[in-house]
Amino acid sequence: MMTHLGGPQTPDEIVKAHGRWCDAASNGRGGMFKVVSGSDVVGTIGFWHKRWRDEDIYETGWSVFPEFRGRGFALEATGAIIERARAAGDRRHLHAFPHVENEASNAICKKAGFTLLGPVEFEYPPGNFELSNDWVLDL
Repeated sequence: MMTHLGGPQTPDEIVKAHGRWCDAASNGRGGMFKVVSGSDVVGTIGFWHKRWRDEDIYETGWSVFPEFRGRGFALEATGAIIERARAAGDRRHLHAFPHVENEASNAICKKAGFTLLGPVEFEYPPGNFELSNDWVLDL
């Protein structure tokens, strides 16, 4: 699942990432959410504050477990995150940065109404730089 996100993370990296998400949620700056279908957890999605090119923005990202892909869960969850980010009301733009080779996530950005700004060198996880597409949605 981490093919386009720098590869598998160590247990320590996962704990640190979880701490960042908990901090973001507790400070009202977004958070991570389960994507659920019936009684199944099918993936995760989130949004959080980020400073990007001299602007305070929201960033979003998602992941659907392999056995649940291709059923529209990520697109539906992205719509819900867009509404949460709009409701928060303190950022004008929501960005997504899928790897340039991640066809599924790039297609979700397009279907959800984001505008492609182009490829950028993007760091995720910390210390790992990848060529990603910068998609933006005006909230």
